[in-house]
Amino acid sequence: MERKQLIACFKALSDETRLEILELLKGGTMCACKILEKFSLTQPTLSYHMKLLTECGLVNVSKDWKWNYYSVNCKRMKELRDFFDCRCQETKDAKCEDKEE
Repeated sequence: MERKQLIACFKALSDETRLEILELLKGGTMCACKILEKFSLTQPTLSYHMKLLTECGLVNVSKDWKWNYYSVNCKRMKELRDFFDCRCQETKDAKCEDKEE
């Protein structure tokens, strides 16, 4: 994942509402109207949050006539997990080397 994409994901994840939306979407694809029912938000505010989540690639959107359906982008989530796994492994290895010397 490119650095700009990574930064966009971190920015999107830095908001409590967007994290809650991702939690909802872990249960499967949802229509925007169903997501809106779960929050005390206006439709334009939800649209803003969904725009950030889709632009960074954390969430997929499919359109069916006037309805938007959202789902978690598992590929992007795996890329984020791999980013942290790699960093954690490097840190662990470095600490192990320091202790052994």
